[in-house]
Amino acid sequence: MSVFVVLLRGINVGGHRKVPMAELRELLANSGYANVQTYIQSGNVVLQSTLNSEDIKLHVEEIILNHFGFEVTVLVKTYAELKAIFDFCPFQIEEKEKSYFMMLDAAPNAEGFDEVSNLEYSGEKVYITEKCIYFFSTNGYGRTKFNSNFFERRLKVNATARNHKTMLKLLAIAKEAETKL
Repeated sequence: MSVFVVLLRGINVGGHRKVPMAELRELLANSGYANVQTYIQSGNVVLQSTLNSEDIKLHVEEIILNHFGFEVTVLVKTYAELKAIFDFCPFQIEEKEKSYFMMLDAAPNAEGFDEVSNLEYSGEKVYITEKCIYFFSTNGYGRTKFNSNFFERRLKVNATARNHKTMLKLLAIAKEAETKL
């Protein structure tokens, strides 16, 4: 049994694609996952499973489609993978605390990577790896020129963003779950 962090993309935003977390917890627990926990309504789940990340991704996508009637992009990371992504953030602490971590489901397209790596906007910083796009904006995520959709189109990947506070909380929940194994 291992601990996984399951990240759902684009749910419960503006009243669309509603996935109540209590209902999702129950669905996942009834589908064989252990110690299922959620954090806030934006699609953050920590659970234990004997499956691998890819099998969990496909299974959770199927569960959501069958129960809620729509497709959701799901990214799955182990506790160690999420911690490595968090720890690798290249920004100084004051920027890191206001940063967004856009986790990727695949390595970015090389052509798109070259294009995006050279873009700059005043007050915004981007650092791209094979697993994450680290993004900082002095104006905040809601007013930025960059967002997950922008990067997904150019890099030909699926991405879902979480802020620093959410990353810290998910890591704390996952670490606690690891100690219970």
